[in-house]
Amino acid sequence: MHHQATTLKPPTPFPHHYHPSPPSPSRLLLPISHPLQPNTRPCSPLSCRGIHIPALKHPPHSLASSNTVLQDRNPAAVKTIDVATLGNLCVDIVLDVPELPPPSREARKAYMEQLSASPPDKKYWEAGGNCNVAIAAARLGLNCVVIGHVGNEIYGKFLQDVLRDEGIGVVEMSEETDFTTGSSGSYETLLCWVLVDPLHRHGFCSRFDFSEGPAFSWMSKLSDQVKKAIKQSRIIFCNGYDFDEFSPNVLVSSVEYAVEVGTSVFFDPGPRGKSLLTGTPQEQKALSHLLRMSDVLLLTSDEAASLTGIGNPTLAGQELLRRGVRTKWVIVKMGPKGSLLITTSSVTCAPAFQVKVIDTVGCGDSFVAAVAFGFIHDIPLISTLAIANAVGAATAMGSGAGRNVATLKQVIELIKAPNLNEDDEFWNKLLSEHFNIQEITFLKKVVINGSNNRMNLIALQRVVSDLLPKLESVQLEGNVSS
Repeated sequence: MHHQATTLKPPTPFPHHYHPSPPSPSRLLLPISHPLQPNTRPCSPLSCRGIHIPALKHPPHSLASSNTVLQDRNPAAVKTIDVATLGNLCVDIVLDVPELPPPSREARKAYMEQLSASPPDKKYWEAGGNCNVAIAAARLGLNCVVIGHVGNEIYGKFLQDVLRDEGIGVVEMSEETDFTTGSSGSYETLLCWVLVDPLHRHGFCSRFDFSEGPAFSWMSKLSDQVKKAIKQSRIIFCNGYDFDEFSPNVLVSSVEYAVEVGTSVFFDPGPRGKSLLTGTPQEQKALSHLLRMSDVLLLTSDEAASLTGIGNPTLAGQELLRRGVRTKWVIVKMGPKGSLLITTSSVTCAPAFQVKVIDTVGCGDSFVAAVAFGFIHDIPLISTLAIANAVGAATAMGSGAGRNVATLKQVIELIKAPNLNEDDEFWNKLLSEHFNIQEITFLKKVVINGSNNRMNLIALQRVVSDLLPKLESVQLEGNVSS
């Protein structure tokens, strides 16, 4: 079932919808040793301490009916975590450079060796990767944990401190028995160099560009702690960069276990999706499994085209739904134009907010966090897209990701005085093809005639009136970054 645009309710409570039961350049990552640390047995302090999950900030949200049935059968499956992210925990080193790295492999390798010859000042460090998703979600009032590996060196301790300050739990993906083979560098925290040239263009690179196989290839199975975290979570988020860290078998096992325990799977293949299509047979099989078994797929329009061979993002989304086993939503991000949410019976369209863009790093991660907010709170599809666009836009108004992603206060300020980037010519062309769907819902700044035979037009102010009470109630709890 989907949201009917004509059934938007008064501001609170939000209407429920039914979730059916079981459903920029590539970032390159590298573990880099800190030269000031003596070589010791590669053991993460997190694996010694085990699982760390903060106390609940608010009571568990109401669950979809499929999860409720599962909980009735198995009380141990109660969902006390809203969002868990899988892997892709790294420290971004953000540097201004006169020019981006050269294209040739040899020149890039020399460039990376020069960068890593001495550790940069801590003022250039920032939490990166899936930390962005977790921080943005926590600032929307969601209970979050990150599942992954960080090392026992200064970069790992930095990540732990940042996540703890944001109220985010950390679940170490490895166990003591994992630390038996491989070089010491393969157990350390992943670093990503984020390079910014004078034109504010970004390059993402690391020594992992020159390595073979996943960074954490020594991980072969899910620990009991990881399974516990997945089982307790409403959503687990994975992305294509996970293939840079874990073997395809570990990723497939994670998704299969999530399905088994009634945890919804969000998957964003990112730029890695295209390369995985021509990767090893194991990578191709794992990618296909994630695409079919995810409840929510999130892609850019280019990524949707590369995975389906279909240029129109709506038709590409419908094709991904057709191929899916559990897929309920396909969400296509179109940058400054806005976003689409496609279900088996509807297409929902939301133009982006007009803001002064400072930095786009972390915008997609912030968008994901807000989609999770809408999914968990069962808010209308058009409102879910609107808040996702708003959180992404609020992040773009800042500089960098990590602790610089949008705060709840910034999001509320933005939607209180919104300005949509309406481009009727673009949307008319996009929606001109014949779609086998029952309805199209479209967000407009001003609505004169509410609907016609095929399209429901929803006024922005109506959506804002629905969203504000929910966001302000989270803000009043006083437990998120302001």
